[in-house]
This record gives sequence, C-alpha cells and structure tokens, in this order.
Amino acid sequence: MATALIILAAGMGTRMNSDQPKVLHQIAGAPMLVHAMKSGAALDPDHTVIVAGHGADAVEKAAKAHDPEVTVALQAEQLGTGHAVAQARGALDGFDGDAIVLYGDTPFIRLETLAAMAAARLTHDVVVLGFDAADPGRYGRLIMKDDQLDRIVEFKDANDEERAVSLCNSGVVAAKSSTMFELIDAVGNDNAAGEYYLTDIISIARSRGLSATVVRCDEAETMGINSRAELAGAEAQFQAQARAAALDDGVTLTAADTVFFAHDTVIGRDTVIEPHVVFGSGVTVESGTTIRAFSHLEGCHVSRGAVVGPYARLRPGAELAEDVKIGNFVEVKNAQIAEGAKVNHLSYIGDAEIGARSNIGAGTITCNYDGVFKHKTTIGADAFIGSNTMLVAPVNIGDAAMTGSGSVITRDVAAGDLAIARARQDNKAGLAVKLFAKLRALKAKRT
Repeated sequence: MATALIILAAGMGTRMNSDQPKVLHQIAGAPMLVHAMKSGAALDPDHTVIVAGHGADAVEKAAKAHDPEVTVALQAEQLGTGHAVAQARGALDGFDGDAIVLYGDTPFIRLETLAAMAAARLTHDVVVLGFDAADPGRYGRLIMKDDQLDRIVEFKDANDEERAVSLCNSGVVAAKSSTMFELIDAVGNDNAAGEYYLTDIISIARSRGLSATVVRCDEAETMGINSRAELAGAEAQFQAQARAAALDDGVTLTAADTVFFAHDTVIGRDTVIEPHVVFGSGVTVESGTTIRAFSHLEGCHVSRGAVVGPYARLRPGAELAEDVKIGNFVEVKNAQIAEGAKVNHLSYIGDAEIGARSNIGAGTITCNYDGVFKHKTTIGADAFIGSNTMLVAPVNIGDAAMTGSGSVITRDVAAGDLAIARARQDNKAGLAVKLFAKLRALKAKRT
C-alpha cells in the first residue's frame, strides 16, 4: 500500500522559552523534526508533508535540508490537530494510499511500531498508536469496546471509570488518506478551546460503521518534547540507546556514559572508544580503530587501524586512511591523510593532502588562509616535516623530502630535498648578564 506521512510541526512551543520553533531544537546534533522524519522514512513513503506554522521558513529550510523532496504545508492559524492535518489535503490531492500522522516533537517512534500500524490497516479503517502508561496523568484515554477502539476521551472530559484506564493516546494515527480527510471534515470545534481535534475522528468513524483499533508500543517511544527539561531527557534517552546499540555491535566503550553520539554516527566493531569522546554529525569510524579520550569528531571518516587522540579534533572533510596516527592536541580539517602517516603532537592540518607514511612534527601548521581565500598544502609520501614548521600554502612538499625544525616554508620542496628556512643563529657573548642587570635596575627605580 502506498503511504504518505503527515508530520505536524506548526506549534510555537512556548514552554521552550525560545525564539526558534520547538521542532528545530536538536537531539544528538539534528532537529527533533529530522528524527521524526527519519522514523517515518523507514516506511519508504511516497509523500512526506510537513505542516508548519510558527517559524515556517526555518522549519521548511531544515526539512528540505534533510529531504529536498518533502512538501511543506502552512497552518497559518493553529486551530488544533485536526485543522493541522487538514492543511495537508492539497499536497495529497489525488493520492489514494494510506496517511500516517506523526509529530515533529515526538522523535523516537520505531520502524517496527509503524510497520505494525501499517499491518493493522489491512483489517481496520483507522489505527491509533497507544501505550500503557505507568502514570496516565492527563493523557487522553483510549476506550475499547468489543475489541474495537470506540472513542478517545480527553482527561478533562473523562469520568472516574475512564480515568482509571491506563491505555493512553499517542496522537499517531493511520487511515486511508481520503478517509482521513472525510472524517476531519466532520470534526467540529464546539469545545472550550474552539479547536478542531484529530482525536474526534474515532467517534465519528465508529458512528459511520468504520472499524478502529489500537497498536500498542512502549511508552518511551511516544515521548513528546515540550520543555528544555524534556529535551534534556530526550537527549539522555537517545544517548542511552545509542550506547547500548554500539556495545551490542561490538564496540568497546571504556566509560560508556561519557561518550556522546550524533544521530548518524557509524562505528565499526572492535573499535575502542575511550572516555569523554564526542561525535558530531557525519562521522564514520571503521572497524578496529581507537578513539582516545577527550577527542571531538565531526564530518569525518576514520579508516581501519587508525588511532585518534587523546585531545584530538577532527573537523569536516578530515579523511584518515588505514593506520593513520592523529595525536594529542592535533586538529585536522578538510584534509586527506594517507595510510600510515603520523601527526602526533600539537599541530594544525587544514586544506591539505599528506602522503603515505609521512611524519608531521610537533607544532606544524599548514597556513591555509590568507584572510580571503583558502589554499592547499600537499605533502608527498615518506616526507619528514620538522617540528614547528610553518607551511605557507599553496605549497608542495615532494616525496621523501624534509624540512628543518622551525622553518617557514613558502616555496615548493622537490622530492628528496631538505628545506631550511630560518634566520642564522647569532650568540652575543655575555649580553644576557648585562641585559638582565639593566632590566633589574630599571625595575628597582619603578618600585
């Protein structure tokens, strides 16, 4: 069955106390909206419609950055969830498949749960996702009758018997697209808030002889995020799940609670990750690598057998080949480092290409930026760059070439050559003693 996703993302989120739309607050380096989109994308939908309202331009930009094919519909006035879903009608004109309503602030619904809802749709007209709440609180209750979902009752409208029900409404619902919109057309706003509630479609469906059922999921999947505290809780939940998955996949985390993953981090098995490592977006680490303590990685690729850190920073565009060594207080950005090369101490390698087995001495800097343009440094295979070398790009260092420590290299160095670019040392006999005496006398006068 063809499927369309309708993801509601129009709310302001006043409890977040923020200028940006609620659904753009991030979990594991991605907006919570993107997490919801990724959950739904696992169904391989034919259409995805984002219903935006507050901060619609920013929401559209974030949604299309993740998936350029999505359609964004505008809910100019926030008149309830039923009204929000209705705004997707134009984008799905002529679509004859199922529609599943998701929420941009409910990011953790699993593929297995959505697949179960899709399967239930084969035998029921409307399917609602529910959960058995440990503390039902003020959730809407799902009232069953003769193995059918009979109605959804909001807490404020429920009687004592209905409030005793622990099966609660997540808000996620699936139905044939045309059925969904027909039911929404019948929803009224005769309530205290004057809003059109999506939940009302269940009683309308049952009154028309349509069938409705509930698919149950774990309560944690339905976590909605409305405050900074809940956002922090969602981050903690994501990290706990990501750490557990990494351990199950054969990754060693020596202090798991101190490692933070991004939403798209990929780690190969037999990798060892030491304490206090942070992964930003876009990182792939192959099997058998070691990421040492207090390192930060984003937008990079680390190949088998490489060692990174401690206290290393890999920025976007860093590509490490097999058995590369990146040591303490080294930063790498937009650079390709070939097999077996070493950058072990206190260096910056940016906009560069380093050949196999080359050794980059401590304190080496590729001076890549002239204030306007970025320039490239190329170092061949088996080169030796002496400590505290400044490589003023654009510059090329040939295979098996060498630079003397403390050099400022501004011209290309041919293969096999030694380049030394520093002033000749000149020792002044006894001058240090005389200079210190003069300075101390000057200090004595000032005090």
